[in-house]
Amino acid sequence: MARFDPRITPARLDLAASHLRGQVEAERFVDGELCEVQDAQAPLRREPAPDAPLDTEALKGERVTVYERNDEGWAWGQLESDGYVGWLPSNALGPLGPPPTHRVTALRTLAFPGPSIKLPPVEALPLGARIAITRMEEPFAVSAGGYIPAQHLAPLDTAETDFVAVARRFLGAPYLWGGKTGLGLDCSGLVQVALTACGIACPRDTYMQESAFGQPVDLSDLRRGDLVFWRGHVGIALDRTSLLHANAFHMEVAIEPLTEAIARGEASGSEISSLRRP
Repeated sequence: MARFDPRITPARLDLAASHLRGQVEAERFVDGELCEVQDAQAPLRREPAPDAPLDTEALKGERVTVYERNDEGWAWGQLESDGYVGWLPSNALGPLGPPPTHRVTALRTLAFPGPSIKLPPVEALPLGARIAITRMEEPFAVSAGGYIPAQHLAPLDTAETDFVAVARRFLGAPYLWGGKTGLGLDCSGLVQVALTACGIACPRDTYMQESAFGQPVDLSDLRRGDLVFWRGHVGIALDRTSLLHANAFHMEVAIEPLTEAIARGEASGSEISSLRRP
């Protein structure tokens, strides 16, 4: 049998997706049920437990193929957006709703129960969340979940044009392994969210990103927007001398001189593995 990356392959010894029949060994194969993330953000964990490692997050409007639900309120499935596989809270998922029409462009926006910012918000939506808007009532866009400031949304068929500028919006956001929002995110999550906002498909992990972006560059030719990779870490060059990255040294999204990041990596036995241009 071929070997598959377990992070993006819906297969276990006891259960696998039907489309993998003949490619992997499993006790049973199932078709899966297509669902939609209904919470603002939902954790995808390695095991079905609230204290299990956080592998990534799914944002509102994302689709998930669920292959199993357990009695403790967890669903095992695969994200449609980047193929990541893991356990999500079942109550964060629901049936498919109307197709999303807009995405959130603000770092975080609020949904209100009526057309007034004086009402207590019912939901806080992260950048990248996908929303089905039914009508416009300026200054709001109206969805089934509430009234959202229209200036914080953009149609799905449009895209940002500067992923570095998108990434800079997260400056100062806390470092969170597996996170993908302004409440906390990691290095590859920052890169993925920023590139996705610009319509550029981007895998979740650093090793996947390093393989996906195939145009290598030299350090002497480093430009704004180039990706600097170490083993298990990635940063975004702002120019030839500075780096923007979510990192555990600062415990936040920070800008620092590239020379300092390189020296710190070398001191811990980690050198730059490659530089890539998306």
